[in-house]
Amino acid sequence: MPGLIVSNHQSTWETLAALILFPDVAIVAKRELLRIPVMGWYLRHSPMILIDRASAAASLREMTVQSRAALALGRPVLIFPEGTRKAVGEPIEFRRGVEFLYKALGVPALPVVLDSGCFWGLGGLPERSGVITVSLLEPINPGLSAKDFTRTAQAVMQAEVGAIEKRRVAAPGLSAGWLASSQMPELRP
Repeated sequence: MPGLIVSNHQSTWETLAALILFPDVAIVAKRELLRIPVMGWYLRHSPMILIDRASAAASLREMTVQSRAALALGRPVLIFPEGTRKAVGEPIEFRRGVEFLYKALGVPALPVVLDSGCFWGLGGLPERSGVITVSLLEPINPGLSAKDFTRTAQAVMQAEVGAIEKRRVAAPGLSAGWLASSQMPELRP
């Protein structure tokens, strides 16, 4: 299933859960995370794709090289295209790097939507109990223009955010549930 995974980002939870949801995933992460005590140690000892956001052009090239290497080893690449964690309710808006990566890699992109921010705060720690919803959406095949990819991915992800919220409001006594499929979708070029 090597491919590009694009996920919204609301908390630290999804960074940790990605390792279970997508075994052997290569996560694109900002180099400054190396300074965080436990997370930094983990990133140094894991084959992740670390980028320096201060030097955008060099980071895009390095991210592409490392992503191609991960894909060649059969590892999916996960990127949080919003660039940073966003609070629940904020619209999904990608930064430019993901569209460059989508075009350069030429592989299917799997949109993933989650609501971890309802339970874990932006500060990184759980704030209340509940069941986090994870939705794996239909893969977006390669070949779209960068602009069309971004527009399509943002639209389907935003629609799923709305659907998750509607389910939560419709059944307030029940947790929204775990919506990740039992099988990973096939990502074929």
